[in-house]
Amino acid sequence: MLSRLALAAALIATGGTAAAQGAPSALIVAPKDARATTVRGKGDGRADDGAAIQRAIDAAADQGGGGIVFLPAGTYRITRTLFLWPGVRLFGTGATRPRIVLGDRTPGFQRGLANMIVFAGARRSGEGVRSDDGRAATRAKVPFPVQGSVPFDPAIADANPGTFYSAISNVDIVIGAGNPAAAAIRFHAAQHAFVSHMDFDIGSGLAGLYQVGNIGQDLHFRGGRYGILTEKPSPAWPFALIDATFEGQREAAIREHEAGLTMVNVAIRDTPVGIDIDKGYGDWLFGKDVRFENVSRAGIVISNENNAYTQIAFENAVAANTPVFAHFRDSGRTSRGLAGAYRVASFNYGLAVPGLGRMGDYATVMKAQPLAALPARRAPALRALPAADSWFNVRDGGAKGDDRTDDTAAIQRAIDTHRTVYLPAGRYIVTDTLRLKPDSVLVALHPNLTQIILPDRTPGFQGVGAPRALVETAAGGDAIVAGVGLFTGGINPRATALLWKAGADSLVDDVKFQGGHGTDLAGGERFIPYNANATGDADPAKRWDAQYPSLWVTAGGGGTFNNIWTPNTYAQAGLYVSDTDTPGHVYQMSAEHHGRVEIALNRVANWELIAPQTEEEGGESRDAVALEIRDSRDILVANLHAYRVTRTAKAKPAAVTLYNASGIRFRNVHVNAESGLGTCDENGCATFLRANKFPYENAIVDMSRGGEVREREFATLDIPMGRAPDAPSPATLGTARVEKLADGFDAAGGGAVTPDGTLYLVDRTQQRIYRWAEAAGLGIERDTTLDPVNLAADAAGNLMVLSSAGRDGTVYSFRPGTPELALTVIPATPAVPHPGASTALPGNWWNNGEFRDQLDLGTYRFTTLAEMFARDVAVPRGLEYVSPDGSVVLPAYRTFQQGPADFRGRRFSDALDTYGFVQARPGTRVQVSNASEGKTYSALVGSGGALTDLKPFADRAGESVATDAKGRVFIANGQIFVHDAAGRALGRIDVPERPLQLLFGGKDGRTLFVITHHALYRVRP
Repeated sequence: MLSRLALAAALIATGGTAAAQGAPSALIVAPKDARATTVRGKGDGRADDGAAIQRAIDAAADQGGGGIVFLPAGTYRITRTLFLWPGVRLFGTGATRPRIVLGDRTPGFQRGLANMIVFAGARRSGEGVRSDDGRAATRAKVPFPVQGSVPFDPAIADANPGTFYSAISNVDIVIGAGNPAAAAIRFHAAQHAFVSHMDFDIGSGLAGLYQVGNIGQDLHFRGGRYGILTEKPSPAWPFALIDATFEGQREAAIREHEAGLTMVNVAIRDTPVGIDIDKGYGDWLFGKDVRFENVSRAGIVISNENNAYTQIAFENAVAANTPVFAHFRDSGRTSRGLAGAYRVASFNYGLAVPGLGRMGDYATVMKAQPLAALPARRAPALRALPAADSWFNVRDGGAKGDDRTDDTAAIQRAIDTHRTVYLPAGRYIVTDTLRLKPDSVLVALHPNLTQIILPDRTPGFQGVGAPRALVETAAGGDAIVAGVGLFTGGINPRATALLWKAGADSLVDDVKFQGGHGTDLAGGERFIPYNANATGDADPAKRWDAQYPSLWVTAGGGGTFNNIWTPNTYAQAGLYVSDTDTPGHVYQMSAEHHGRVEIALNRVANWELIAPQTEEEGGESRDAVALEIRDSRDILVANLHAYRVTRTAKAKPAAVTLYNASGIRFRNVHVNAESGLGTCDENGCATFLRANKFPYENAIVDMSRGGEVREREFATLDIPMGRAPDAPSPATLGTARVEKLADGFDAAGGGAVTPDGTLYLVDRTQQRIYRWAEAAGLGIERDTTLDPVNLAADAAGNLMVLSSAGRDGTVYSFRPGTPELALTVIPATPAVPHPGASTALPGNWWNNGEFRDQLDLGTYRFTTLAEMFARDVAVPRGLEYVSPDGSVVLPAYRTFQQGPADFRGRRFSDALDTYGFVQARPGTRVQVSNASEGKTYSALVGSGGALTDLKPFADRAGESVATDAKGRVFIANGQIFVHDAAGRALGRIDVPERPLQLLFGGKDGRTLFVITHHALYRVRP
């Protein structure tokens, strides 16, 4: 019997079509849609159909705001890379799925990396547009050109965090013999991007997916070197893989790092390794209902041990003929499976937090039991839509979708008289609640092109009153809403977009709650929800945080909520669940940009939030928490990514707040605040990652019982039922005592100590420079509006001030105690040797290879974070700022600008981003933290601020590092961790607030000053 790959090859050779053979189709007919484009190719397996497919994709993209492309059943051979432009969705149609085939030994797919299909990041007029002969129309610079396109075109940008809505569904991929560099799809996009209902016959190829983003559903990988080969997704939040299988990969089913890999109902068989995490890297990896069969070497290979960024969790995994469940690459130890078949009820590795008020320790816990045989595979996590030939088209029922006509009656009539209602692309105006029946199915194919819109100031949605829904389900039942955008406008205070009361078998899938980022107007113009300085909407009548929640599940509602994007700034929450114990499953939700809370649970039980991602913007959500759980129990939160953007300039105590919550299980928590950006200038294009000084101070705060979790990266925490145990007494080092000296700051940091022992610090929000001295206490040194960020002190007692003002930042100097008229701007000058001078260096760095591929195509080896850090910090800076007395040199680190060059001052550099400087002379060693790697290093200081000969010093890294006269090293990372000069742990000093910058000062230089966002402390260790 022919294998599927051999059969496909035979079909190609004989001119057979996919209609003769193929996987079951998820879209057996193409719905009628005037906005859709249909591929006009041969589909016979012999002709080169690449140009025909690309023309259809281009035509769809040219309509603005994305497009829909239908690929009829057939076998389509291609010979060069296809580019899927932003917002374009390619759907296979027909009784069997169409196939896109790379024929045997296709030129260009033999060496390095070569992608058949690329999710691209931009398509502007004339830029990156390809003619049929493959030549590019222009060669404009882009920061992130696609690696592995055939032929390579530097003018086409890779998908990125702003690439929304792109998708491929119901299309199979076949890679013929002799194409060892071939990857089927480069999938590096963001919200509402997906690949679904696809079979990958990878055969001789490298991988089915190279690079991933957002979500993959109902994917089946056969053969290949890898099924999936990936680094971190471009938006840096989790990648969800649901209802997938892997079979017969030569090296590993999945090879990855930092993918936030989240698996639900995934089966892996007949391969040496299930999941292989690259050397030198960790991941936030969570698997539920994962199955391993005949995995000879290890179910999972775990790297980067004893690092907070390595968080591994499995629940209800089963295995057979898999003797090693987990292999630890660095130490060589294993967590062995049981003979024959076995179930792993739970497996956890990483930083385990034992309770509120405690810091974590690394632990491995595996609970397994033997099985007589493997059970049958569970039902799919995501149910299928009804067959497309049963869909009723609302246009046939009189709806217009023209952004003008009131379609309320026509849509409601369609719902009342048909089970499955299809909305072709359009903007459907409604002025009253659309009420679904218990078994209603409301489906569209593109949530940006198909929007149900409530106009501003709609009567019945105004004033004070109970919520009124745009769409509301019946209680109980198994309703489905999929593929549609819901927009409640900006002046409808009683509106909630989707009021969900349906039961445990219901489904909300691929739904976008419009009104914030990523919202397009008619014609594809992007909606901007800001005034000039991002403090409100351009229309003051459109108030942020002035509507009911966008997605409200209540009154016993439950079900599955998959691939949801809910960033409506006008709503008070993205997801609000209340008054239900019906099970609920949330997969891959992006909840963003709300004013007070992104996701809230109130009087809820039996829910799981798997791969929720939140993002707080600098304008609208400076005061928002990522997740709030009130009066609830029996909740699982797994692979939570709570993120604040670099533009945020306000401290916030916690990502998660708990009110009378118990029985809450946290698995893999990632709380951060950095942004990867790209830019092009006269020097070329660059990629960079910037850290923000204002991530959430803590991961969790229990508002009812007290206690907090300072660890921002951890693998496990259980909040038990009932009363929480008492918090431990604060840890101290010997007889050290923590004493508060001052408080009332908004955003303190950037401190420096002058030779007389006086401490000076900056409050960035207040734009004040404070001083503290033993005799005088706290005083204000300067109070001028000059955007101070970080200070350095020279041997004569002058202060150098690094300001965020100016294109590249500005450095100025003054002598403490002098009139405010005395101020000198220090120019940047070419770097030259300064014998005897100290160099002011960032005490903490953020260095991660986000957005630029780290894969060496010759060896298929990834550059590690440690190697990237060592490479980047070893570069001497060509310009410098010299203090008035010549005793201190501040290298001029490259400054990047985000957005307009105006008063908003969104400028970032290693020097601006650090919480404070450390000083050391060239030729001596200094300790610095690389927070993105979770390690503190000892480094040799060279000319121009170069750091070389990096040696790992401690497995903790955070906001700052300070060294005392005894050579002891103090590291601020939630608390203060103390090490001797050789790196051995000596103990910990607990501080009432999160320590941010540590400096030694005072008259004898032995006082450890501890700066937090809001207070100043001292310790005599």
